[in-house]
Amino acid sequence: MKIKSLLLGTAASAFFALSASSAMAQDTKTSAFQCEPGELYAMNVMVSGVEYWFPVYEMFKQAAHQMGCETAYTGTPEYDVNKQIATFEQVLARQPAGIMVHPMNSDPFIAPIDRAVEQGVAVVTFAADSPNSKRSAYITSNNDREGAAAADAIADAMGGKGEYAVLENPGQDNHDRRVAAFVGRMEEKYPDMKLVARAASNQDLTKAYNAVLSIHQAHPDLGAVFMPEANSALGAAQAVIETKADIKVMTADVNAKILDMIKAGEVFGSINPNQGIQGYMGFISLFLAAHPDLIDPMNDYQRAGVNPMIVPYIDNGYAVVTAENADDFYWEAYLKRRGTKGIDE
Repeated sequence: MKIKSLLLGTAASAFFALSASSAMAQDTKTSAFQCEPGELYAMNVMVSGVEYWFPVYEMFKQAAHQMGCETAYTGTPEYDVNKQIATFEQVLARQPAGIMVHPMNSDPFIAPIDRAVEQGVAVVTFAADSPNSKRSAYITSNNDREGAAAADAIADAMGGKGEYAVLENPGQDNHDRRVAAFVGRMEEKYPDMKLVARAASNQDLTKAYNAVLSIHQAHPDLGAVFMPEANSALGAAQAVIETKADIKVMTADVNAKILDMIKAGEVFGSINPNQGIQGYMGFISLFLAAHPDLIDPMNDYQRAGVNPMIVPYIDNGYAVVTAENADDFYWEAYLKRRGTKGIDE
């Protein structure tokens, strides 16, 4: 597996230097990087049954347990921002030390996040951001680079010439960025690649299925379709199978079904964020935001009266998943190897 990007050097260096200095300053096993009994950190998501979240929480949980902290996996099973906010408020009522949240939409989460911070609860966003809120840090893969990498893979496979379409999920920040970067890369680097259609599938496989059928009917020379999430890819791939057309389905994120389809040649490939690093470094960021006394940077945080743990962006990296490396991304096999209970603990 070739990782296409690494953690921001400055952020990683700060974490490693902080850990090293803490270790040198203490001769006993007691560490400043330890939780008090009952100290809770929660992860909050929308569509909580989506497999993407599970490896994120697995490493979020590992980092927490290594520091003696308690964790909780929370969120709504539905694709509904109001219901996600309700679960965010519910976990906030438990008075956790921090919450790592994937905000379904940026603006509706400004007030809930700000309210949490004002109550002394640290907040870090991941995979999607609420940049105008008071969250301390944002960790994600670089969605612009992901979209560009997907475009490169498709254009290379098509010899730099042909027709393509995109399916979208308007309003979700990370998905919008992936699509914009994909189209932008095509326009910039591959002038003979022509965008012939766009459709909003909104993570609905039935909508994706119908969209691809319609687009193919209108554009029989369609050679590829890109979507920024895996659920739509299931519907798109089924449409391609039924039409028996040579259409390359390129997506982002993976689950067992997508991996099976990649290995079978029914999905061309996927861009998958490094979920484990997202969870692990997300927790480290959250812990530091909850314990700002551990850091004392040379800046104006005291004068400004803000939390010194402010990191606008941490890049957790990504991989291009193909038939060659798909076996490395199966959640159930990973969970069995680790011997844990996943999100149930």
